[in-house]
Order: sequence, then C-alpha cells, then structure tokens
Amino acid sequence: MTPLLITLLIVAGIALLIVIGYLNNVVENSKLERARLKIELAERARRCGEINETFPGQLMSPALKLLMTRLEHNVTQRQLAVDKNSAPLKARLAELEGLIALGDKLPVNNPPSPIQTEVKAKDVRFLLEALHNQIVRATQEGFLASNEGKYWVKEIRHILVLLHIEFFNNLGQQALQQNQPGQARLAFERGVQYLRKQQEPKQYEEQLTYLEKLLARANAMVLDQMEPAESDNNELTEGLKTDEEETWKKKVIYD
Repeated sequence: MTPLLITLLIVAGIALLIVIGYLNNVVENSKLERARLKIELAERARRCGEINETFPGQLMSPALKLLMTRLEHNVTQRQLAVDKNSAPLKARLAELEGLIALGDKLPVNNPPSPIQTEVKAKDVRFLLEALHNQIVRATQEGFLASNEGKYWVKEIRHILVLLHIEFFNNLGQQALQQNQPGQARLAFERGVQYLRKQQEPKQYEEQLTYLEKLLARANAMVLDQMEPAESDNNELTEGLKTDEEETWKKKVIYD
C-alpha cells in the first residue's frame, strides 16, 4: 500500500466521521424540534379548549363558539401529524369535526357567569387576550384568511368593551343595593368615562345613555344624603341654631 493510498484512506475516514457526526446532529435536532413542537401544540390545544369551555355564556355567540372550535381543530390536526398513532387525538379530532359540521347551529352551552368583581373581570380579560393571540397566530400561519383574522380581532375588542360595561354596571348596582350611592356613583362614572373614550362611541350610545342615567340617579342619592333632615337634632344643627339666636340678640341690643 503506497503512502498516497494510505493518505487517501485516512482522509476518507475523517470525512466519513464528519458526515456521521453531522447526520447524528441532524437527527438529534430533529428529535428536539419534534419534542418542542409536541409540547407547543399540546399547550395551544389545551388553551383553546380552556377558552372554549370557560368563556362566560353571556358574551359567547354561536359564531365565536365555532371559531374557537375551528382553532382547536386546526391545532389538533397538527398534533396528530406529529403523533400519528395517538388514539385520544383521533377521538378528539372526530369530536371537533362533528361540532364544526353543525355550523351556525353549534350549541352554546357555556353558562352565564356574571362579571361582579374585579378579579372576575381580569380573568375574562385574560381569556380574551389568549384568544386574541390564538387568532393572530392562526392568521400568521395561514389557517385564517387575513380579512377573517382582522374581523375577529375587532370583534374581540368589542367583547372587551361589553365586558367593561357589564362590570361597571354590576359594580354600581351592587353598591346601590347596599345603600352606598357614593361607591355606585364612582362605578357608573368609570363606565361613562370608559365608553366616551372608545374609538367608535356611536356604537355604544345606548349603553352610554343607560349608564349616564344611573350616574345621575346615584349622584342625586349622594346629594340627598348630604342634606340634613329637618328632624335631625345633632351638634351641627344645634350649633347653627345657637349662632342664629346670638345674632338676633346682638341685633336687638345694637339696633
């Protein structure tokens, strides 16, 4: 064996080792990417299902329910492409396809969940933010057409306004029931200010008029509480009476 042939064999062996190392690296990266994708898709599917199931019924429509179901269906399809033999994924996909087939007749079984506390309002707002992210992501990936994605982003903003209206109204009504007109006035005032700041205030004219009437009512109740009743016999009214008597006496003496 000549030195040249030995050299060539050594070079070929090194090249083969490099190729094997590269292929192993590609396989490992592929496994890592597959694992990362499985985790990401599982989290997105879980999030879609959570929004779909826990969203308050009074803010849910059949069209919105259908959108949420379609988003979960899309993610579940991608999950099945990664994990082709998963029986649970196949079953869930078939269930979602049956719901989508109902179209606008898709039942909305979400129970109403009144927005009566700030904590509840924040929880629903977080659901809306999560849904907004899912819509944007689905549009970027081409699952939703651009015009459909824009429509639903605008609709999410509208639902967010309805959420605030319900929250401020419920907060004010609770305060009125507890005979706290000052707190009620604050809640209704926040609602009125919020609606006046909207980009399309005409869309909420009816709700604005309603909250303005409630604000005027609460304000009148606050003023009524501030006026002392004729029968009140407290230190302030007694002091005022004493001042009036002293003034009258002085007037008699000096006149």
